[in-house]
Amino acid sequence: MCNSSSITEFLLLAFADTRELQLLHFALFLGIYLAALLGNGLIITAVACDHHLHTPMYFFLVNLALLDLGGISASVLKAMDNFLSGKRTISYAGCAAQVFLVFFFYSSEISLLTVMAYDRYIAICKPLHYGTFLSSRACARMAAAAWGSGFLHAVLHTASTFSLPLGRGNALHQFFCEIPQILKLSCSDSYLREVRITTVSAFLVCGCFAFVALSYVQIFRAVLRIPSQQGRHKAFSTCLPHLAVVSLNVSTVIFAHLKPPSISSPSLDLVLAFLYLVVPPALNPLIYSMRNQELKDAVWKIKAVYIS
Repeated sequence: MCNSSSITEFLLLAFADTRELQLLHFALFLGIYLAALLGNGLIITAVACDHHLHTPMYFFLVNLALLDLGGISASVLKAMDNFLSGKRTISYAGCAAQVFLVFFFYSSEISLLTVMAYDRYIAICKPLHYGTFLSSRACARMAAAAWGSGFLHAVLHTASTFSLPLGRGNALHQFFCEIPQILKLSCSDSYLREVRITTVSAFLVCGCFAFVALSYVQIFRAVLRIPSQQGRHKAFSTCLPHLAVVSLNVSTVIFAHLKPPSISSPSLDLVLAFLYLVVPPALNPLIYSMRNQELKDAVWKIKAVYIS
């Protein structure tokens, strides 16, 4: 039965009933959140302070760090508040805002990662035209397009989801407001409209991934033709971190939303959401800094300044 009364708040998933486990989950999320803040904050500060890093690649990397900070803040802060207070509730307006912000930051990040693949393709396959194709104005426009596409995507999904009549309870089996969970509460068959939009979004994500994959086919061909081992190493050091970040972000979200119903379960949905929303913002700075000597040097300079 579907109760058509209006919903004023939702109940998020309670990881545990005991106070000790709630505090343990809070500590886990807090640790990951602080790691994301520290790592992405260091990248932003390093690029801003070191003029040698004022290049298109690091400009896009700063944008990625900002999106990571926004995405993890939108998805985990409310869960952390609930773990600490022992509550499960989130207001209707708060849920709508969280859906918008999560979609905004994540969609913008997928678009930006596609732009970053284009940056690497031009840098390695067409180096003589790098300054022409990736001028300061062109980079600003591409970054604005990535953020703008994320905004439009978020508006579309949020408006479509919260225009549906919701009345099948108010419990969401997730630690944040996730659209598939909200759709389960719909009283109307019009949820098929949102399913179609989600399908289109999934194809767009797959399209971005295909563009990245094709770019890297051309990149690896060009890299293998570089005569010097040092040149190949430098090219790989700028490409492999980006490829790892794309794989981590895109593969988990594609599997989460296009997995066969036969293997779907609340526990698996929870793990996948954690993998594509919470883990990448904390891991991305580590992945990018592992093989990037320029970024490491800039970070060590910052540390030396603060220590002295």
